[in-house]
Amino acid sequence: MIFTKSFFSDEERKALVAAIAEAEGMTSGEVRVHIEPSTKGKAVLDRAVEVFTKLDMQKTAARNGVLIYVAHEDHLLAIIGDKGINEVVPDNFWESTKDTMLEHFKKGEFFQGLLFAIKSSGNQLKHYFPSENNDKNELHNDISEGHI
Repeated sequence: MIFTKSFFSDEERKALVAAIAEAEGMTSGEVRVHIEPSTKGKAVLDRAVEVFTKLDMQKTAARNGVLIYVAHEDHLLAIIGDKGINEVVPDNFWESTKDTMLEHFKKGEFFQGLLFAIKSSGNQLKHYFPSENNDKNELHNDISEGHI
């Protein structure tokens, strides 16, 4: 069963995509969510970096993309930012965001956990990379899924 189909209703999925668009509307940064069954036997951060690259997230102009990665069968997740955002966010930002997301997941609140991570990432991006008049959406807002 595909994670996004079994855990998210169509309304929740639309709400997550809308939250990504809203977060990106406040910033020049980009947020992506990728969900797949497993890390394919790799360490979660290694797999997240691989997915980040396959989604071309390193190609944003300001290097300020954020990937929220979930391997649902492995019960693993990671949140990683590109070089531009990692240089400015507090050292524990991604870890504390991940911890709060995990608290939601442990209670079966997958939608709320992802929504929190999207909004939290958007707020950090807004703080360091505010929206400018000539901003364009550099990456798709859709939730990607499956092994890529």
